[in-house]
Amino acid sequence: MDQEPQTYRFQWRGIEIEAIYTPLKWGVTAHLEIRSIRPERARLPITETGYRSHFYTPGTVQPLGGDVVAQVIAWLDEEATRPAWRTYAEANRQGDLFG
Repeated sequence: MDQEPQTYRFQWRGIEIEAIYTPLKWGVTAHLEIRSIRPERARLPITETGYRSHFYTPGTVQPLGGDVVAQVIAWLDEEATRPAWRTYAEANRQGDLFG
């Protein structure tokens, strides 16, 4: 039996994000949708478009404490350490004179 989606809104580095977590979808998978709300479609370290749909094994969130927001923030923070995001963030902070 499918479980109802859970919707969360939170801030990450000045970006308002909505995460919709469905613990069991279609009776076989868990689903997480992440989208930047303000600014709309703002780039995130896990998506250039501001939207990410992610499917994974049911029960993955619960052993890690069950806190969806904390886990999404940890995912964003981890991906934000990658060189591509750091380059993007630095250019965005300073303004791109050539872009």
